[in-house]
Amino acid sequence: MSFDLSVWALPEGATPADVRAAVQRCRQGQHVDSYPDPRVVAFYRAITASYPDRPPRPGSPWEVAPLHAAADHILMCLFPSCEDQVLLDIERLAAENGLMLFDPQDGSVYPPPARHSATR
Repeated sequence: MSFDLSVWALPEGATPADVRAAVQRCRQGQHVDSYPDPRVVAFYRAITASYPDRPPRPGSPWEVAPLHAAADHILMCLFPSCEDQVLLDIERLAAENGLMLFDPQDGSVYPPPARHSATR
């Protein structure tokens, strides 16, 4: 069973409830029909530069590859045994790119540091 995380590019002022609603729409197959958000593109390029997802490689942290990339989010299914550094890198890159991080294991949403005024 994988350990999943996703990052979301939502408008300024988005709340954790907005992220959860976007996740639910995605699960129902309702996806944003637009150009990829530059924040999502930058995150994807950065995380896959360190941890390639194409082609799948031995020792990769990705249990499912390639990563699920959409216009407004990226879903990452990781091996539960992946190194802590991978999780730290995901968290750092999400913050650097102004993305909200969603943990479906417990429903937690972590806004970028500048957006911590939003309620968890």
